[in-house]
Amino acid sequence: MARFGIGKRWREMVLLGCCLLLAVAGCRQEGKRQAPPAPTGPQALVWPKDQAYTGAYVDFGEAEDKVTLEAIEQFEKMVGKKQAIIAFSSFWGEQSFPRKNLELLARHGSLPLVYWSPWDRPYDERRPPDRFNLHAILAGKWDRYIDSWADGAKAFGKPMLVSWGLEMNGDWFPWSGCYYGAGKVVPGTNPPRYEGPELFKKTFRYVVDRVRARGVTNILWGFHVNHTTYPTAPWNKMANYYPGPDYVDWLGMSVYGMQFNYQAWTKFIDVTESAYHELAAVDPTKPMVLAEWGVGEFPGRGSKAEWIKEAFELLQGRYSRFRAAVFWHERWQNEDKSYSNLRVNSSPEALQAYRESVAAPYWLDRPMYKPRLSALAHAGNGMKGKRSENGPEKTRSRKLGPLSRLLSLKH
Repeated sequence: MARFGIGKRWREMVLLGCCLLLAVAGCRQEGKRQAPPAPTGPQALVWPKDQAYTGAYVDFGEAEDKVTLEAIEQFEKMVGKKQAIIAFSSFWGEQSFPRKNLELLARHGSLPLVYWSPWDRPYDERRPPDRFNLHAILAGKWDRYIDSWADGAKAFGKPMLVSWGLEMNGDWFPWSGCYYGAGKVVPGTNPPRYEGPELFKKTFRYVVDRVRARGVTNILWGFHVNHTTYPTAPWNKMANYYPGPDYVDWLGMSVYGMQFNYQAWTKFIDVTESAYHELAAVDPTKPMVLAEWGVGEFPGRGSKAEWIKEAFELLQGRYSRFRAAVFWHERWQNEDKSYSNLRVNSSPEALQAYRESVAAPYWLDRPMYKPRLSALAHAGNGMKGKRSENGPEKTRSRKLGPLSRLLSLKH
């Protein structure tokens, strides 16, 4: 009887243990079922607070759009860091949407920065307005192309930075204000508004409105100026071109040091200081992006390595409102047969300076995202978001010509 009683109790204990194990397993499974799924819906870019994204344009050819995985990976291996942002151009003269480039960058895990420029072939500076002139755009002559580009962006669906009509405060691109009335005062305006900047603003808004009307919510629009305003006249100030906070998601700026052998050597702070504060004052709430930056290699004139080191140091401190910095990695031949070499590996010293500087944890190698609130609202109560969202969490024809660069370095 005693042995039977012990066996019975033993069986009860085993049974109780099994029940407990099943209960624990059930709780674990229940916990797994309750865990939120990995986000698969529309995403919004998160701007870092105390860090910044690193990025580059990697010599993608004459039209700046021949993006290849090989070129990107070679650059990343060379500098020792993956690029959170990869930049390239989409010139209107190509009359196409860069779907393959965007999909390649999405697979690679980089955020695209697209310079969407209303520019026709040949892509030479200081040519007068062409068939993509601002009047033609406002007259609706290129609506079909804009709509097609918008539809492509909507189908892509992922966040993308777009810089439309960059460096409008210079005189080298055909959309610059100097070609459209420049400083002529618009009648009846007080304080005075000027025809050149006003027409640019009107066209910028027209393009953005038309793209948004196609249901595009994944574009973050950039207001992208040059570090030096030329002509240096009151009508040509950066703020006069600003389309307004409802049309802009980020403020961008191009900053270049010496590029041609007849120019004087300048430090990074010399070409950035006043422009940074002028752009920051345009809108104190928007994140800023160093959308292009670089310097040539000129032994005996100045140290490119020191220039790069200084730039990285200042970007982490004095100019910390820049939430991203996109280096312009290119080499080209000038008309006088000299070369302008902006590549990070133009010398072993320059490359070492870049590698050591960008290795700092401050520079993020991958973009951060969060669920797009407009998409959540749409799923929850039927509301549809209307605008993009951002959180705080060859021969050279693309860049400035000799005269404008010389003037920019003098001012």
